[in-house]
Amino acid sequence: MANLFKRISDVIAANLNDLVDRVEDPERMIKQLIREMEENINSAREGVVDALASEKQLAKELDSQRRQAEEWHSRARRALEAGNEALAREALLRKKEHDGIVANLEASWESARRTGDRLKTQLRALEAKLEEARLKKGSLVARQRAAQAREQMDRVSDRFQTGLDLDHSFGRMTDKVGEMEARMEARAELYGEYSEIEREFLKMETNSEVEAELAALRKELKG
Repeated sequence: MANLFKRISDVIAANLNDLVDRVEDPERMIKQLIREMEENINSAREGVVDALASEKQLAKELDSQRRQAEEWHSRARRALEAGNEALAREALLRKKEHDGIVANLEASWESARRTGDRLKTQLRALEAKLEEARLKKGSLVARQRAAQAREQMDRVSDRFQTGLDLDHSFGRMTDKVGEMEARMEARAELYGEYSEIEREFLKMETNSEVEAELAALRKELKG
């Protein structure tokens, strides 16, 4: 019983928000916590019932012992009135026995009464904590799901950003390729002009050689 109410006290002292913040799956955790609290409450109720039953049993036994002590006191009076002092003495001895039992039972009953009151207080506190957990369950679960949705959106946003970065990279590559193509076209055009000039020089040089050979032939013919 002591261990049970120690666990109950720990649950009562716990802050539900702090508990939820320390776990990865708050929804699962809060459901488990509620189940555990319900189980503890059921066990606690049985414990309170046992304690109250024990208190009532002690109260009945205490009342019975008091009545018997009073009865032996009455018998002692009647014996003394009848002139039987020895019998009166025996009756008083029996009364003293019941008086001793009454004294012990009063201490036990008072302890049981205090224990019962304490357990009932703890039980009411646990029931209030359970109701609090049930009321907070919806909001805590909603907070978790909202956080998960935000996390999912962040991941999607990261993917979009990655795509945008790729588009930017592809754009830069396209520009670079275009630049390279333009340079190649310019180079081809430039080299084409150089080739045309070279062909003119070659043609001129060829014509000079032809003219030189033609002059040599004329000179031979004249000679």
